[in-house]
Amino acid sequence: FYTRNGVFGLDRDGTLVNPANGMRVQGWMARDLNGEQIVQTAATPTDLVIPVGSKDPARETSNVLFACNLNKNTPEIIEGASEADIAKGTWGTEQKIYDSFGNEHLLSVSFRRVPGNPNAWQATVNVDEGNADFTQTRIGLGTTDGVQNTFIVEFDNMGTLRSVTDSSGNVSNTEGEIVLQASYTVPEAEADENGNPARHTFNINLGTIGSMKNTITQSASKSTTKAYSQDGYTLGYLDNFKIDSTGTITGVYSNGTNRVIGQIAMATFANDRGLEKAGDNTYVETNNSGQANIGESGVAGKGTLLAGALEMSNVDLSEQMTDMIVTQRGFQSNAKTIQTADTLLETVLSLKR
Repeated sequence: FYTRNGVFGLDRDGTLVNPANGMRVQGWMARDLNGEQIVQTAATPTDLVIPVGSKDPARETSNVLFACNLNKNTPEIIEGASEADIAKGTWGTEQKIYDSFGNEHLLSVSFRRVPGNPNAWQATVNVDEGNADFTQTRIGLGTTDGVQNTFIVEFDNMGTLRSVTDSSGNVSNTEGEIVLQASYTVPEAEADENGNPARHTFNINLGTIGSMKNTITQSASKSTTKAYSQDGYTLGYLDNFKIDSTGTITGVYSNGTNRVIGQIAMATFANDRGLEKAGDNTYVETNNSGQANIGESGVAGKGTLLAGALEMSNVDLSEQMTDMIVTQRGFQSNAKTIQTADTLLETVLSLKR
């Protein structure tokens, strides 16, 4: 069956249906392909199942992206400087990250000017700084084995990223993105086969060399360096879903993530007025309508969906008004006939008396 009625809901199994008659909406379910939800609209449409309450497993942080600016006019910290001077010469950032259990940790990165080099900053990285002796944060270029938790970042005279040097003396590439590896000990995680505590490794991306977009820069304006993106999250449950103009169904989870669940199929006909009515605002294909051309909305001449809206009346108002007047006249005539018959009966009864 085909319908123009978009008032859909879920049955007890989470299947998208028309609540009035239980008919199941057809479309394509998304499938996972290398961590990305893909909808194949060339496949045969099937029932759409929206598993409300289903779990979205916790995901450990794999990438943290930094951006914004370090103030060129930040004073250097000289030996023997007071705590106030050290505070003025240091810029710190914080970002929440997650381990494989979904536990939240705090990534702290502080920057301070390198004495004698106007375009260099030393960065110190810590995960859960208050528990630094246990987490033992390490960071380096391509490895975290045997290195410390510091690195040197350098800028050119234009204020754009030039290079990074880790604590082992490894120097970054001269073009493209600069990505460092960081690791820390995960609390309450099972040790490996050698008895070593479990450690989680993730990437810190400082941006692209020579670029001003989504990259750490150095300019004579207020320091605003921060991590603007990280890809980890805790366990979540599917709380709600939404449908956009393409018919794509997106699940909204309690941990803030969104997942594509599926997509509603749309059908067009060469002569849609040739469809046969089947009741409950449904239609069936006929020889006069032609075969259904099923695909995604907005493609090959198909319209789009408008969520949360009611369709305006598509009937001929003048024809409906005429039919109403004819019906009213018929009712009046019938009523007059009954009234006349009642009068005749009363006359007959009067004659008898």
